[in-house]
Formats: sequence, C-alpha cells, structure tokens
Amino acid sequence: MVENDYYMRIIHEMVRMWLKLLFNIDELKEEEIIFEEKENEDLYRRLRLMAADGKVNEAENLLCEHLQSHEEHKNLEELKMSLFFYDYLNGKSNEFLEKNGFSREEIRDGIRSVMKQYGYGELADTWGEEW
Repeated sequence: MVENDYYMRIIHEMVRMWLKLLFNIDELKEEEIIFEEKENEDLYRRLRLMAADGKVNEAENLLCEHLQSHEEHKNLEELKMSLFFYDYLNGKSNEFLEKNGFSREEIRDGIRSVMKQYGYGELADTWGEEW
C-alpha cells in the first residue's frame, strides 16, 4: 500500500512539473482547467465521466483514438488534456483502479507514450526505468 501511495505521488509530481514546464500551469482545481478548443474540453469531460463510471480502459482507448486521428495536426492542447486525464486517473484509489482493470503502471506508461508522441520523449525519460 505504501509503495502504491509513493507511485501516486511521483506520478502527480511529474505531471505537475511537466504542466509547469510546458504550459506554465501551476496546480489547478478541476473547475479551473481550461482548454482553448471546445473539442478538447468536451473530450476531457467525457473521458472523466467514462473513467468515473468504471470504464477506464474504454476512456483511455478513446483518448488514444483521438490522438491518432489528429496525428498529422498535433496540437499541444491535446497533450495538456492527456496529462490532465492521466493525473485524474492517478487521483483514483488503488482499489478503484484494480476493480476497473487498470494500474498505476498503465497510467505511467500512458503518460510516457503521450509525451513521446508529442516530441517530449526525453523529458518523459527523466522518470527513469526503476519502476
């Protein structure tokens, strides 16, 4: 349990650092998260609702499909949305994640994948390989 809490904090702090570095965003409350494009805002809200309903894998799949469909016209707003989404998932309890077939490792891997997709692979590699 202590180990998972440690990973939860590490993931949150890494996402927080990247949001600050890439978007100059300090820690925000949920109601303060703003996207420039309505499409990203709508998708983010939909992803959160799906995840809250226990459809975590389906929500992540929808996110991945969205990012792939915008592969030719990458928008950093989508990276920001992805980071916020994974941070939202990371805020869920270990029991919730386990019950819904998801893990902190999948959160970490999802973040790494998105960071690499948007050209920030080296920044994502600062996480290290130890876990």
